[in-house]
Amino acid sequence: MKNRYIESFEQAQIASKNIPEFRAGDTVRVAVNIKEGEKTRIQNFEGVCIAIRGEGTGKTFIVRKIGANNVGVERIFPLYSDSIENIEVVRRGRVRRAKLYYLRGLRGKAARIKELRKK
Repeated sequence: MKNRYIESFEQAQIASKNIPEFRAGDTVRVAVNIKEGEKTRIQNFEGVCIAIRGEGTGKTFIVRKIGANNVGVERIFPLYSDSIENIEVVRRGRVRRAKLYYLRGLRGKAARIKELRKK
């Protein structure tokens, strides 16, 4: 059981962020604030969300993309981090699992995810 002060603080943190609804299998574009010395810039990281875990302010999600030379790159983002500028859902994927760790072993066309079509 959490302390009520901590819980109210977490609720305030969650309410201040505007997070879109997304699930594992969706392709997301995460705009991340990067600080280099005195300067800050925004860099996009676009890939497939392969997992969402945790609850409250400790909630995290893993995004996987294929980088240069066909090397897979994964980043774990805290959902309510101040370094995340915004999250944009590029496309919705149709998957049957909550954790898509099996994508780590697949390459090319085998790693494709079908797009979810609205009815």
